[in-house]
Amino acid sequence: MATVSESGSETPTEMHGERCIEVHGTEVWLQGEGDEVILMLHGWPDTRALWDGTVAALQDRATCARLTLPGFETGPSATSLDDMCQLLRQVVDRISPGQPVTLMLHDWGCIFGYQFAMRHAEGVARVVAVDVGDHNSGALLREWGLREKLSVMGYQVWLALAWKIGGSLGTRMTRAMARWLRCPTEPSHITQQMNYPYAMQWLGTAGGFKKASPIRLGMPLLYVYGERKPFMFHSAQWLAQVASAPGSAVQGLPCGHWVMISRPEAFHARVRSWLWGDA
Repeated sequence: MATVSESGSETPTEMHGERCIEVHGTEVWLQGEGDEVILMLHGWPDTRALWDGTVAALQDRATCARLTLPGFETGPSATSLDDMCQLLRQVVDRISPGQPVTLMLHDWGCIFGYQFAMRHAEGVARVVAVDVGDHNSGALLREWGLREKLSVMGYQVWLALAWKIGGSLGTRMTRAMARWLRCPTEPSHITQQMNYPYAMQWLGTAGGFKKASPIRLGMPLLYVYGERKPFMFHSAQWLAQVASAPGSAVQGLPCGHWVMISRPEAFHARVRSWLWGDA
């Protein structure tokens, strides 16, 4: 296999059965030979490697596509919401021309992915979302007490400031917070540049999320979340709405935020059951 750039030139870069294409400077790695295409988006402080186990579990039935969000390893220091949605539109056009994809989202991948799905619904057949639901709803804000609000503000502003400070100090601040949050990502892979979504949220970097719409998806959704956390990133109203929507479902698992790492067998079994009816 080979890497194919936008210009059509090729260089041999197949690794472990994966093949890579480049879309406007972003590498998109594909594995599996199924007709259905699943585009996987990670969050903080992860890379496409978050989905290693999920790709292994699903590649017999689907073509799994994943990328590292721009700026998390290389590329611009921050990517605006509009630019992210445009990039995802270009990626979908390349990996699944004429056929909508299934989105699989986690953390900030949910926040960017929901906006993409609402802006380009024709390109998304269904969504699997992990641990972040109606993050920008009044219902969630009303459910959070003072403790939850201060906790969220505390870690997120810390990470936004770490991004603003930059350099080795910003990275040390970021890794310290990752340890405190019990993030499973290898610390040496975590840098302050992964924090720019928090700078967008709290400092208005790259236009912030002023254009973000309330989450109302028009396609089936499987929402999976960890039940053992200090606070949730969804409201009870969100769970009820998803559970009652035709073709959609909700699944809580006894773990924290990184569901696919903490409970991989249960997570993958639930996803396969929802996608394909596998027992």
